[in-house]
Amino acid sequence: MRLDVVLRVTTKFILAPLLLFALYVQFHGDYGPGGGFQAGVIAAAAIILYGLINGLAAARRIVPDAVLERLIPAGVLIYALVGVAGMFTGENFLGYNHLAHDAVHGQEWGVFLVEAGVFVTVFSSMVGIFYAFAGRRRA
Repeated sequence: MRLDVVLRVTTKFILAPLLLFALYVQFHGDYGPGGGFQAGVIAAAAIILYGLINGLAAARRIVPDAVLERLIPAGVLIYALVGVAGMFTGENFLGYNHLAHDAVHGQEWGVFLVEAGVFVTVFSSMVGIFYAFAGRRRA
């Protein structure tokens, strides 16, 4: 891909807006379509695009394997802790009403934290799958 100047330059221009759009989808998920899953896939697609154009080693410098190995369970842990926190406050699992001073803010915080956990898990899983397939050698 060293000779494909148009692809390399276009990727450099589109990478930051892709990541910014992923953040927009993440934070807009409470008010409209979107949320953690969609934002995680968009952010992972940006890293995968970077890896396809600049090589797997360049992508691994941005998101190392050690970081992915910690992010995948961290996202699941965030999700589970939010659910268990609701149980400790007298609600059902993933009951958010008692997570703040009133039920409305508790719902907002609960949904935000669960979506953040989903974002982390989906992003790291998708990038990890790309690393696994891209790192294989042909037989």
